[in-house]
Parts: sequence; structure tokens; C-alpha cells
Amino acid sequence: MRYPQLLAAAVALTTFAGLAHADQHQVNSAANTNWKQGIQRTDLTREDLGDSVHEVIQARVDFNPGIASPNHSHPGVEVAYVIEGTFEYRLKGRAPIILKAGESLYIPAGTPHIAINIGEDKASELATYIVKKGSPLLVLE
Repeated sequence: MRYPQLLAAAVALTTFAGLAHADQHQVNSAANTNWKQGIQRTDLTREDLGDSVHEVIQARVDFNPGIASPNHSHPGVEVAYVIEGTFEYRLKGRAPIILKAGESLYIPAGTPHIAINIGEDKASELATYIVKKGSPLLVLE
């Protein structure tokens, strides 16, 4: 390949990468503003586990259609049980997992993840966390 052709290819790739990054940034920005209105959390129970260090928290989390959670982690384990709808879960270092009503997923402590309602209707999960007392339940990644 000659220098002018190599230069043209490099410019084209750089331009494409920049456009792809800008497009992804717009998608991420839209998701970041929409998730706050599109996710409703209802805390159901919070109990001491009796060891003075850990507690269990259980919450119902409802997602409007097409809404994704921000990329986040928890200071302890989470077990997500799908009550209704269809979710795609993206855990760092793993292939995406699709779960429907009646299915559950174990998410290890500190694992960054995203949950997305990929259905056309509301989707709901029962999230059970076992965490250290006094830690923030959710850490944005």
C-alpha cells in the first residue's frame, strides 16, 4: 500500500471511530437521563443478619420498556429474580444473559452490571442484596 492510500485509510478509520464514539456518547447520555424516570424502586424489607456486619435488603424494581439501568455495582451479592417481562443483564466479563419471568441470576459482590428491559411492556425484578451495613447500596461505575 502506498503512503497516500495508507493515510486516506487512517483518516477514514479515525473519522469513523470518532463518529461511533459520538453516537455512543449520545446513546449513553440519553440513557443516563431516561433511567431516572424509567425505573421505580420499592424497598420491601431491610433486616440485620445477626452478625452486626451484614444486612439483607429486598426491593422490587420496575423498568419501563426499553429502559436500562446505569452501569453499577453493589458492595455485596445480589440475586435478581424476574417477576414479569424480559431482561437482558450485562455483567462485566460475561456474555449478556436474557432472563424471563420466573428466572433468576446471581451477581457477585462488586461486579459492574447493567439491566435492560428488552420487552415491549413493563418488566419487574425482585432484587435481594446481602451487603455490609453502612455501605452505599449502589455504586455507579
